Amino acid sequence: MSPQPASSPSEPGPALVPRREAYLFWLRLGLISFGGPAGQIAIMQRELVERRRWISQQRFMHALNYCMLLPGPEAQQLATYLGWLMHRTAGGLVAGVLFILPSLLLLVGLSYLYMAHGQQPLAAAVLYGLKPAVAAIVLHAVYRLGARCLEHPARRPLPWLLAVGAFVALTVLNLPFPWLILAALLLGWGAVRLAPRVLGELPAQGVAERAGQAATALIDDHTPSPDHARPRTVRLLSVLAAGLALWMLPMLALLAVWGWQGTLTQMATFFTRAALLTFGGAYAVLPYVQQAAVEHYQWLTTAQMMDGLALGESTPGPLIMVVAFVAFVGGWGQQVLGPDGLFAGAALAAVVATWFTFLPSFIFILAGGPWVEATRGWAALSTALRAVTCTVIGVMASLGWTFFQAVVFPAPQGRFDAIALALLALALWLLLRRNWGVVRTLLLSAALGVLVLNNGAI
Repeated sequence: MSPQPASSPSEPGPALVPRREAYLFWLRLGLISFGGPAGQIAIMQRELVERRRWISQQRFMHALNYCMLLPGPEAQQLATYLGWLMHRTAGGLVAGVLFILPSLLLLVGLSYLYMAHGQQPLAAAVLYGLKPAVAAIVLHAVYRLGARCLEHPARRPLPWLLAVGAFVALTVLNLPFPWLILAALLLGWGAVRLAPRVLGELPAQGVAERAGQAATALIDDHTPSPDHARPRTVRLLSVLAAGLALWMLPMLALLAVWGWQGTLTQMATFFTRAALLTFGGAYAVLPYVQQAAVEHYQWLTTAQMMDGLALGESTPGPLIMVVAFVAFVGGWGQQVLGPDGLFAGAALAAVVATWFTFLPSFIFILAGGPWVEATRGWAALSTALRAVTCTVIGVMASLGWTFFQAVVFPAPQGRFDAIALALLALALWLLLRRNWGVVRTLLLSAALGVLVLNNGAI
């Protein structure tokens, strides 16, 4: 089936989302985006679709499904896509940068404290309280997305089979994430020809409609795509050329100063490769990063890598931002700017790692966005992407299970931690039953962690 024809220039575009209000939201999101991709996507769903109604459920899910197919951090790519859709290239850049900038600055500061002063009891207590809350945020996000996308299993069992199958495939069989997405796409593509409604329809309205409020979004299901979101080959080539230049110029500068064997040059090439392999999110690529950073390059130790992962899980921003910690520790240990410039060299290494890790994500979105918008009228693709959505629910559930195990049976002993389980249950109850926000829940959990450790409860 052919896509819907592009609207003519005379057709009205989407109602403008206030630019200042949007930019303030992206900044706030960068400051509170805890809980990994599941929690971050849940925040965008709640704020943009349900509360502010800037974009409809269908268009939100269409964008999310595209981002799930790409290598790189899907939540950051989704923010970039939505910012671009609302406010052109500048909006996409602002949304994407603000999503990662607070996390980068915070991780550089925490990494300095870690390297210069070691682990402090207060920091350990805060992390102890935050980890159960992070796990609860992920589980809460799985529940919210599943409630919207999965109907009763007796009515439509296939979406449930996809979600449960993805969970088992990742958790038990350890199958690669790209295989699951490819299988879901093929199954959805076949379903549209054999039984078009076997996967059901994604809900077109959010919670606002169920509450009796007007639920028309500023960018609704049938709102014509704005002029900048229409495919143009010239624009595609321009974005690709600009992206290539933004990759080559820093790389040439690193080569000119440090050569191929320089630590910063090696980081640039390595994190570029890692960025192109991160199908399935950070957890799919972290083993690759750890093996290379610890064993091959020897930028840090296994124990330091584990500490960095704990910081990454407990700070806002995408979990793949742990690469900033890896690079900071590596730049500090390798003294890339000499023994008198430990912090400056380590901070420069963190910036290099962040630049080369996230640059491909911006290129994918700004180059591919118009072509994705043009596919909204393809029934076969929409059904295939609904299959991807069902599969993603299982992937998110697998991540939630991973977090649950890490919190309740912490390494290295793996002994049952009843207090951590109680903190997780409390956070989940606050999110589900009391409708607490993410920040409020995290602050309470951190305070309880300090209280527990200071009282010697564990």
